[in-house]
Parts: sequence; structure tokens; C-alpha cells
Amino acid sequence: MARMHTRRRGSSDSDKPVADDPPEWSDVDADAVENRVVELAEQGHSPSEIGLKLRDEGVQGTPVPNVQLATDKKVTEILDEHDAASELPEDFRNLLERAVRLREHMTTNPNDAQNKRALQNTEAKVRRLADYYRGDELDADFEYTYQNAQELL
Repeated sequence: MARMHTRRRGSSDSDKPVADDPPEWSDVDADAVENRVVELAEQGHSPSEIGLKLRDEGVQGTPVPNVQLATDKKVTEILDEHDAASELPEDFRNLLERAVRLREHMTTNPNDAQNKRALQNTEAKVRRLADYYRGDELDADFEYTYQNAQELL
């Protein structure tokens, strides 16, 4: 996959091993995994952070390498079922946080040309992603501005 804002070619990623069942060493009850996912979400963790915590810490001392194999549901599906999902999609929230952070850096460092370009690229990505989510996860009349981003975060 080619990177969007660079001339370099993309790097090939490794593929996850094909698996239909969770490994034998991870025999955690699906309900326990779901309860832990909701508990971590209520503590303020994002879906990707929840996956990492379950992989590293596990449930009842047993690691959960793949939530979807253990429960037949993705982390975001579990959060939606229990009304614990964030109002913004995780990828959109991360881009907004980056754009706000870059904009704040620009106010204190106005001559930082690299940062200015990074801000332009990030805001372009935010606008493209807003177009994708507009109407479903975002309001139909949502427009990206720095003030809107600050209010959402």
C-alpha cells in the first residue's frame, strides 16, 4: 500500500495466522471476555487499547489473543450491544486529536514548516474521513473546523 502523502513506497505487512478457533491454552468464557471489554471501555479505553490489554493482561489471568475468535464478535460490536461505544469512531477521534495537537503547536511555533505541512495533510485526512462517516456516525451537516474538533474532544 502506497503512503498517501509521501513519495516512498509502502511496506508489506505480515498477515495474521489463519485461525477458526481460539487456541487451547486460552479457554476463557465468552461472557467473561465481554464483561471485561465493557469494564475496560467504562474506564475510558479505546477499542484498540482494549484488545491490547486483553492480549497482555487477559481475563482471569488467561490471555485472550483474539477477541473475535473467543466471542464471535468484534470489540466494537460488543461495545455497541452494551451501549458503551464512543460517540466518535476511533480512527476519526485519533485524527482529530492529532489535528488539534498540531494546530496548538503551530500557534507557539509559527515558522515550523514541517508541522504546517503535517497539519495540512492531517486536516485533509480528517475531511476525507468526515465525508465517509457523515450521515452515519457524524451529523449530516458536520463540517471540520478547529473549533468543532475541540468541542468533540
